Amino acid sequence: MPVLVITGTGTEVGKTVTTAAVAAAAAAAGRSVAVLKAAQTGVGPHERGDGAEVVRLAGPVTWTEGARYPEPLAPGTAALRSGRPPVRPQEVAEAAAGLAAEHDLVLVEGAGGLLVRFDEAGGTLADAAQLLRAPVLVVATAGLGTLNVTELTARELRSRELDLLGVVIGSWPAEPDLADRCNIADLPQVAGAPLLGALPEGAGALAPDAFRTAALDWLAPRLGGRWDAAAFTVREAPPPFA
Repeated sequence: MPVLVITGTGTEVGKTVTTAAVAAAAAAAGRSVAVLKAAQTGVGPHERGDGAEVVRLAGPVTWTEGARYPEPLAPGTAALRSGRPPVRPQEVAEAAAGLAAEHDLVLVEGAGGLLVRFDEAGGTLADAAQLLRAPVLVVATAGLGTLNVTELTARELRSRELDLLGVVIGSWPAEPDLADRCNIADLPQVAGAPLLGALPEGAGALAPDAFRTAALDWLAPRLGGRWDAAAFTVREAPPPFA
């Protein structure tokens, strides 16, 4: 798995922190890691982007951006409004392939969801994943509404004959409600793929050393960690209906 594409079911689902955790686990195993942010929006030229946050949390990994736009919009819209060239799937794929020639693992982090448009032609992260023939990891929320968007994402991946590696819950709440608890069992069913981790709420606020140590406890062995999906599901299962 030299290249892994990481997408979310939407914005603010914990995608960047999950990317950092996967990078940290791979680095802990002695693998060289590169992170490519396909398109960074809502960040000025000299401000810290998601790549810098991944490096802060995960440690010395290589990172780069496909493009950067100042307004917090979909990349295609942000590019159009800024007058800057859009980033295209072919460019993302070529950049990832170049990094893969020099690293053991390349993580390609998308912007928002799988079908957020990069350019005026409607190019998306899914197109880049197809060009790379890379597996895709989906980061989802825990609560109400997540089943629909997760299943839609999974269906789109299957329609493109892309490998859905699994689902990670990007932020598991400190006090999960009934929907959160029920969704642990339901998410892998609607995705047709295993649950591969759950990051605790506020994980990104940990000190880097603590984050790197704890990351192994948040991710399943398929992602280089030691998280046990079955044990988590049993522990967090909702009480029986009264």
